[in-house]
Amino acid sequence: MLGIKKQASTRSTIGPGMRVVGDCTFQDGLQIDGEVIGNVTADPGPSNTLVISETGRVQGAVLADHVVISGSVTGPVHARELLELQSKARVEGDVRYKTLEMQQGAVIAGQLQPQVTKPMPVVVERQEPLQEPTEPTLDFDKQ
Repeated sequence: MLGIKKQASTRSTIGPGMRVVGDCTFQDGLQIDGEVIGNVTADPGPSNTLVISETGRVQGAVLADHVVISGSVTGPVHARELLELQSKARVEGDVRYKTLEMQQGAVIAGQLQPQVTKPMPVVVERQEPLQEPTEPTLDFDKQ
């Protein structure tokens, strides 16, 4: 059906009413419904997802492949692949991303920094240099 997206899968949750003080690292997926005061970083590896729900708050840097924000982040956000900002998202910090989806109502107080992938080099076939045009000669002696 159009307009319906598959919910991002997460393996771990920081529940509502829970506060974590210190840096957090995770694998696969993490959903934050509570508060994290510290950096939230995905371990390198296969694609990983971080979901910050409407009740979720992060005070620190955020780094993951796929980041979905419905709550608030105070600090820089780096989405290696996709950044989704839902309508109630609030970000105070610079945002880096490869692909961005932003709903109406989302707010960013910082710089948007798209990660531009390097374009493929253009291969141009070598052409022979143009030769100077020669003046046409009229040979009236041959008749």
